[in-house]
Amino acid sequence: MCSRLRAQSKGCCRKAVPDSGIDARAARRRFERAARTYAAAARLEAEVGARMLERLDYVKLQPRRVLDAGSGPPQRALGRRYRNAEVIALDFALAMLRIGKRKLLERNPPKAVSGDIARLPIAARAIDLVWSNMALHWVADPLAAFKEFHRVLAVDGLLMFSTLGPDTLAGLRAAAGDARVHRFADMHDLGDMLVAAGFAEPVMDMERLTIVYADGAALLADLRASGQTCASAGRARGLAGARFRAALDERLAEQRRGGKLPVGFEVVYGHAWKAAPKRAADGRSIVQFVQ
Repeated sequence: MCSRLRAQSKGCCRKAVPDSGIDARAARRRFERAARTYAAAARLEAEVGARMLERLDYVKLQPRRVLDAGSGPPQRALGRRYRNAEVIALDFALAMLRIGKRKLLERNPPKAVSGDIARLPIAARAIDLVWSNMALHWVADPLAAFKEFHRVLAVDGLLMFSTLGPDTLAGLRAAAGDARVHRFADMHDLGDMLVAAGFAEPVMDMERLTIVYADGAALLADLRASGQTCASAGRARGLAGARFRAALDERLAEQRRGGKLPVGFEVVYGHAWKAAPKRAADGRSIVQFVQ
């Protein structure tokens, strides 16, 4: 499924989109605790990242500076692809950056920076490529993140990202209840946010991926090990208790097919360019003459 969202004025978004309801402090704690186990458990993130890299094959871009926004443990892939570029790996979980940095001893390792992707500690127009793999669904206000991406990108710079869509973990939501599983933004809402942030003609598409687990216990263990347990502001507090866990296991067991538990994820991809400004800071129109 693919959708090209034509540029509109900032006041013409399809509808007002509320924030994701993420408790940023709770999300950071989840990933700090999971730093040592994340790499082995984050199979979906690794697969989606590989698919994003394939998409770069069709992009003619030689960036001087790349921002990996929400990197998790710093990765080698972008430095390998763009060997002459400075790669900045930014994540809000310092433990993630420390774990990854110890393993990166080869040429052109990324520079690790701890920070919030909705408040980037980076100068305006300093970046040529913003890359964000499976991080935006952990941001309380994705529009704020898009505005920051637009701010730090140079003119003609590219944003490429992936995130989770609303059909993600539908089976777990049905089994555990809405209060225990995040709500994820719709592809079209994200496209509207890109336009509102100032990006030109964003392109969005989506695919559904399935990971097969032995049972519900294996699914929950994977989510814990990768730091991806519920961090919504309205989440249920305290321990769920043995009775709830037994009922959850029973409901997930009912979803098994052929002795295995298929778990669906809706993955949303987007990319957009930062166009040259049409107006100066004082409101005057900018006209470019091509010789």
